[in-house]
Amino acid sequence: MNKSLGQQLPSWQWVAGLAAFVLLLWSLTPILAPFAVGAGIAYLGDPLVDRLERWRLPRAAGVAIVFLFFVVIGTLLGLWLVPLLFEQTIVLIHNLPEWLNWVLDVGLPKLGLPPYTGARLDAAELQRLLTEHWSEAGGIAKTIWQHASESGKAVLETVANLLLIPIVSFYLMRDWDRMVAAIRVLIPPRYLEQVDQIARESDAVLGSFIRGQLSVMAALAAVYSIGLSLIGLKLGLIIGVIAGLLGFVPYLGFTVGIGAALIAMAVQTQELLPLAWVAVVFGIGQMLESWFLTPVLVGDKIGLHPVTVIFALLAGGQLFGFTGILLALPASAVLAVMIRHARSHWLQSPSYQRGAPTDPS
Repeated sequence: MNKSLGQQLPSWQWVAGLAAFVLLLWSLTPILAPFAVGAGIAYLGDPLVDRLERWRLPRAAGVAIVFLFFVVIGTLLGLWLVPLLFEQTIVLIHNLPEWLNWVLDVGLPKLGLPPYTGARLDAAELQRLLTEHWSEAGGIAKTIWQHASESGKAVLETVANLLLIPIVSFYLMRDWDRMVAAIRVLIPPRYLEQVDQIARESDAVLGSFIRGQLSVMAALAAVYSIGLSLIGLKLGLIIGVIAGLLGFVPYLGFTVGIGAALIAMAVQTQELLPLAWVAVVFGIGQMLESWFLTPVLVGDKIGLHPVTVIFALLAGGQLFGFTGILLALPASAVLAVMIRHARSHWLQSPSYQRGAPTDPS
């Protein structure tokens, strides 16, 4: 009599196997990041490759076209954004002493705090300090360089990990459907329908999250950057980009963005009316996100509470570092699907039904 694997192995062995798998992942954390990024890129590109394949194009050629598309888009964005961000960073560094002195002399009294009466910092003073401590800084730089030279292996490992990302992406994208089919064959037939349903829902959730959330982040970065630049904020681009990139954490991008923009505008103009325009820009961004961007691009399939998102990011970073942050939200979204199915199964189980109240009608 043939028995399924689940009937042959006691439950404690399944728990031990799962614990060993988690421990293995934790021990391999330093090398998992390029594979996680590569898998994410492959997941994003697989639908495009499938569409090209339906147009009777060989899969390898479709993968090459999708890769070329990603490279062209990334290069164009880099050529446009990097010079602008660099220019605004220079402006920030140049004006930082003046802005800091304004906060100490004007900002603190407006908040009801006594003004700071200690030393002041200006561009000439900053240049003098750098000149006086240049030799010391040079010694520190020399020490750091010597340490980096001695750690050539770590540098080579970092470069190798970066080079692994396109290689991993290419092969995963090329063999994605084949790997999914190979995994599906291993599922016992009596569980196949339920696993297929969970896999379809998980794919919908992941698609909504990864593709949709990236689109929302890009749209918010554009709205904030353009809006802040139009109202005359000198650092509008860099603040808008940061606010958009932080948009994957609920309310973090909005909070950091509006806080930084209000401070920068207050120091730049020292007037109240421009602060109202900053609030208008972020208010428009929030309305677009709540009423249009998130419902259309993401939808309501993820079902993750904001507190759950924050906890997942912190827990992932604490347990697995940068790789954990990358995988925290996708893993939580899939886990949410599994929990919903487990809850439905429990509510329909005999153990729960025996304790359920009877219908008086």
